Amino acid sequence: MNTKKNHCHVFTSESVSEGHPDKVADQISDAILDECLKHDPNAHVACETTVGPNIVVNVGEITCKKFKEVCVEKIARRVVAKIGYTVAEENFDAATFKYLNFLHGQSPDINQGVKRNKKEKQGAGDQGMMFGYATNETKSYMPAAIVYSHELLKMFTKLRKTDPKYSWLRPDSKSQLSVVYENGRPVAIDTVVVSHQTTEEGATKAHYAEIERLAKEYLAKTGLLTPKTKFYINPTGKFVIGGPCGDSGLTGRKIIVDTYGGMAAHGGGAFSGKDPSKVDRSAAYYARYAAKNIVAAGLADRCQIQVAYAIGVDKPVSFCVKTFDTAHGVTNEQLEKMLASGKVFDFRPYALIKDLGLLMPKGWKYEDTAAYGHFGRAKFPWEKLDKVAKIKSYLKV
Repeated sequence: MNTKKNHCHVFTSESVSEGHPDKVADQISDAILDECLKHDPNAHVACETTVGPNIVVNVGEITCKKFKEVCVEKIARRVVAKIGYTVAEENFDAATFKYLNFLHGQSPDINQGVKRNKKEKQGAGDQGMMFGYATNETKSYMPAAIVYSHELLKMFTKLRKTDPKYSWLRPDSKSQLSVVYENGRPVAIDTVVVSHQTTEEGATKAHYAEIERLAKEYLAKTGLLTPKTKFYINPTGKFVIGGPCGDSGLTGRKIIVDTYGGMAAHGGGAFSGKDPSKVDRSAAYYARYAAKNIVAAGLADRCQIQVAYAIGVDKPVSFCVKTFDTAHGVTNEQLEKMLASGKVFDFRPYALIKDLGLLMPKGWKYEDTAAYGHFGRAKFPWEKLDKVAKIKSYLKV
């Protein structure tokens, strides 16, 4: 007789749309980064954006050879227009918002640690610890709750932008999914929350019923929807005033939305607006790359990698791997030794930037990362699965 107990728990993650004020800020910061790298692949960028009622402000440090050719205000207006904030009456409009620019050059104290005569000796742009994570519970090797939260909002965004029938949907929205797990595997969606900004005309029960219908139609594809799944659509009753008019936004305030929805640890550093010499961005990408390949190699069902750096030092100071009792034929210590060896994954800043092509993106841009998550989308180079055979060879498994 099987006496093993069935362990059950519920885990919740949220996503926010490209029209959320914090995501507006992230997209502007990353669009400026993209433009700087086009003019100077070795540009050093730490660009912050804040948005509020009809205002956008940029602050931070940028060192770029042709920065005078980068029109940051034009970039900001383009991003806001692309998102869909083009209605003056809503008090945040791409054509009319006030713009302020306080960007300046990077500190020479930081630059001397990052710049080296030998490129391969490039030091980390800051101290800190970064995390990468992967799980085999979805095809994208991402946690179910955050994946489906992102996808739900992407579906609404596409409808809003392409189907005039849904013109009553506005850019700001949030989703939240609570997923039931049994013995570590997702088996059902318990609760769905969608708060979507609408026009005044769209703030009706009939329109909210349509949002629920669309959400159910999409989530039915996951195989996790059940008759018991609860839905809450605009639970406050009305969501018309939204975006930067309803709340201020700031670069880097959605780090859990950006990563694994709270399923894995986070080092604390934000991503958007930072060039890849900042390891809190680039090393987090590389740690995801390593964790995903380890899981894809069948060595664990879940893998979390922590890597830590000292500013100006080219090699990581430590690695910590957790597989949460899901490893197959290897130990965490063996995986840590593999990572530290540099023979499969080279975590030196120069090497990982080169390995992922982070200075000259091809087929993607940093602005693409700034909404709907930095992980789980095949277009990004840190999502490639090209180290599986090398991992198995190194570990002799």
